[in-house]
Amino acid sequence: MTAVGGHIEHARRYELAAAIGFAGQRARVYDGLVRLADVRAGDQVLDIGCGTGYLTRRAAMAAGPSGRVVGIDPSPDVVAYANEHAPTNTSFQLAGAERLPLGEATFDVVVTSLAIHHIPPADRGSAFAEMFRVLKPGGRLLVADFRPPRGRVLNHLIGALSGHAMQHNPIDELPALITSAGFDVAETGDRRPFLRFVRANRP
Repeated sequence: MTAVGGHIEHARRYELAAAIGFAGQRARVYDGLVRLADVRAGDQVLDIGCGTGYLTRRAAMAAGPSGRVVGIDPSPDVVAYANEHAPTNTSFQLAGAERLPLGEATFDVVVTSLAIHHIPPADRGSAFAEMFRVLKPGGRLLVADFRPPRGRVLNHLIGALSGHAMQHNPIDELPALITSAGFDVAETGDRRPFLRFVRANRP
């Protein structure tokens, strides 16, 4: 797996690295993120920087057949992989977070996991403004990314998943970026084994 131009290439290698990195706990971790995002049956959900679509598919199960889940990512390889594995209530599109090809006030929930550190710093403000734009009033946002790793083994596993982008991980800047876009931050915290999250709402 490589990170090129701010996105992930080689989808199958990424999936293998993720399976190893989460040590068999990937479903538990991501289902926990879906619960934190409060995805409900019938919700319209957007997954930004969806990669191979793992979180998108977990959210699709919570949204159910009456819901709809859209994943976007700038990497053609992972979008192709995600579409090959898409449930019937899910679709994937090629796009960057800073310019979403989606209508205003369309989604009940926006989620993004392990993606913000791949967005160039100059584009992060625009990305959060776009998340605000596509959420309905009262909509929910959940952002999760790597917290600073402790120990050589964990650092190696996170590096395998994120490449050199972790050198510019904005984890401590997330609350300020999110509030600057107009959101109300509701909660921040850590999730084992190595994630930090911010949960927010659009007023």
